[in-house]
Amino acid sequence: MGRKKPLVVVTRKLPDVIETRMCELFDARLNIDDKPMSRNELAAALRAAEVLVPTVTDRIDAELIALAGEQMKLIANFGTGVDNIDVPAALSRGMTVTNTPGVLTEDTADMTIALILAVARRIVEGAKAIPAGHWTGWSPTWMLGRRITGKRLGIVGMGRIGQAVAHRARAFGLQIHYHNRRHVAAATEEALEATYWESLDQMLARMDIVSVNCPHTPATYHLLSARRLKYLRPHAILINTARGEIIDENALTRMLEAGELAGAGLDVFEHEPAVSPKLIKLANAGKVTLLPHMGSATTEGRIDMGEKVIINVKTFMDGHRPPDRVLPAML
Repeated sequence: MGRKKPLVVVTRKLPDVIETRMCELFDARLNIDDKPMSRNELAAALRAAEVLVPTVTDRIDAELIALAGEQMKLIANFGTGVDNIDVPAALSRGMTVTNTPGVLTEDTADMTIALILAVARRIVEGAKAIPAGHWTGWSPTWMLGRRITGKRLGIVGMGRIGQAVAHRARAFGLQIHYHNRRHVAAATEEALEATYWESLDQMLARMDIVSVNCPHTPATYHLLSARRLKYLRPHAILINTARGEIIDENALTRMLEAGELAGAGLDVFEHEPAVSPKLIKLANAGKVTLLPHMGSATTEGRIDMGEKVIINVKTFMDGHRPPDRVLPAML
């Protein structure tokens, strides 16, 4: 007799092919209607399951982890980050935590470039003009945006996604600048003709476009604070496809309202899924482009994430070290 299948609780609806495979391999409890689980439901899952598969919408904090049963051994996050999980608390209870790094790099970089173009060239405003009946024909001075070729792009966080953004941006003729905890490899820097800035303040003061591509950790919370945002020049645009908490959203909103920035493109928000009414008002006025956290939303990307989760769970259950373990040193 083989060992009975482990109980795996999945907190959100995942692609069909992933759910089917999970049901084949594990005793999988799925969330077919995709309604986010309440704290009580998450607590019940931690008490019953051997494996929890949460995602970015689930806060797995120390308080919840303390309620977990002895059989609860693995938190296999369906997501690149783990800022939704108190990793030290989980590790102190003898649990392993895994994530799904690397699979969303290209999709997120594509969306970053899409937002740069959308903000600079007023694409969303333009797309609304015809259905709203506001277009009466071509005019030399109507709906003018900004050229991006020749402009300076400052990338905050030059990890996998930051580098993928830089590679794409080079093809658009943007000059690459970046701030990171350390220099990237010399060969990469040379290939991208990228300029490293040790001082984020100094880089922000000189850029035409700034793209946030770093993870959200305690060290990057409000990295772009009210003070730092003031360094941006009035013609600059700010793009965020990383995490909302990295930018002081209230300060950014005030600057956009005051016309102290040319625009912003945001795919993430500080208090998701809530979006500030002031930001929505600015979006209606064409001052900001807002997307509903779509950066990684491709069918291929979601399936790749699911496959990574399955490999992590299967490897762990087979008594081996899962490939995407998250360790305290990584936070």
